Amino acid sequence: MSRSRSLSNSPALGRSAALAGGALSSRVACCSAAAAHAAAIAACGVDLSAAGAAPADLRLLPAGNFRSWDGRPQDVATWVMTDEDGARLVAEAAARTSDRVVDYEHATIRRAKASGDKAPAAGWFRQLEWRPGDGLWALGVQWTAQAARHIAEREYRYLSPVFSYDKTSGRVLSLLHASLTNDPGLDGLTDLAALAAELFAPPSTTQEQSMPETLKKLLAALGLQDTATEAEALSAVAALKTNIATLGAQIATPPDPARFVPVATLSALQAEHATVRGKLAALTAEIDAGKVAKVVEDGLAAGKLTPATADWARTLGAQNLASLTAYLDAAPVVMKPGETQSGGKKPAGGLAGLDTGNAKAIAEASLSYQTTQAAAGISVSTPAAVAHVINSKGV
Repeated sequence: MSRSRSLSNSPALGRSAALAGGALSSRVACCSAAAAHAAAIAACGVDLSAAGAAPADLRLLPAGNFRSWDGRPQDVATWVMTDEDGARLVAEAAARTSDRVVDYEHATIRRAKASGDKAPAAGWFRQLEWRPGDGLWALGVQWTAQAARHIAEREYRYLSPVFSYDKTSGRVLSLLHASLTNDPGLDGLTDLAALAAELFAPPSTTQEQSMPETLKKLLAALGLQDTATEAEALSAVAALKTNIATLGAQIATPPDPARFVPVATLSALQAEHATVRGKLAALTAEIDAGKVAKVVEDGLAAGKLTPATADWARTLGAQNLASLTAYLDAAPVVMKPGETQSGGKKPAGGLAGLDTGNAKAIAEASLSYQTTQAAAGISVSTPAAVAHVINSKGV
């Protein structure tokens, strides 16, 4: 974190004031030095009347470590201007497209609290020069006619640069502007520092700031929380832009006909496929039914099936043709075509009086037939035994 103060350079006044600006990320400082303290802080001072006229070039900040006469800064050991800081400030000035103002009595800052007050310029400057071992200079300052008269007539003698500095190291961060003043130690400079802190200091990162509802909605739309950092938000926006560009390129590129087909064509192909599948299923069922009919017909011709068991065989064949074929391959001949089991005689055992509607009687007769055949060394399946019993009735 850094804090904010404002610094006035004045080698002819007997004091200097550095002004506390509150716990912000940077401070703005203002300092002036007196002739009596020239050995210690002469580098802080600029006596504009020394040349007898308004100078075009003047030093704003000294090189190295410096502080005000009354002990400020208090939050760091000293203010510091290194060669690196000087080069950075010169580069920042060269990149600007507008001049920095020199006002009267820090009116630019005061106006932030008294909205509408005029803050007339005393002069303008843009070019800075870093002189190693000496300090930061403003070159080619363009004074207004009135300010030039004030300086020439010694009505204003001192220049007070306003700068921000790092709270931890004391290094100067940026030059904000400068002001003509005669007594930077007057009451009210503390208020000036507070105004400068509010006007120039970066926003505090330790205090919560209210987030506009629109920004919250935007972060939510990006899939981020309210606590997302600026870097995270920018990264999400960049990813979104990349996705949009990719989709746009895909839409703008005609589809490859070798890889993609129109939806209408695909729908027509799907409908045609469904029709063909239906026809194929019907044809397959017809073929299967023909196969079952042929197997049953062959079973009847071979005497392994009887008219009474033909329907059962057709049902089994429709469900599992392989099972019906296996059964007929293993089944014995139960009745030769054109013959009867009894040879035209009524069978013994009361079969002539068998009631074909009595399932119990048929089952008992079938079991008896299987037992008789087993005694003779012949294995007869239950369906064959049932068919024999029914076909032998009355024969």
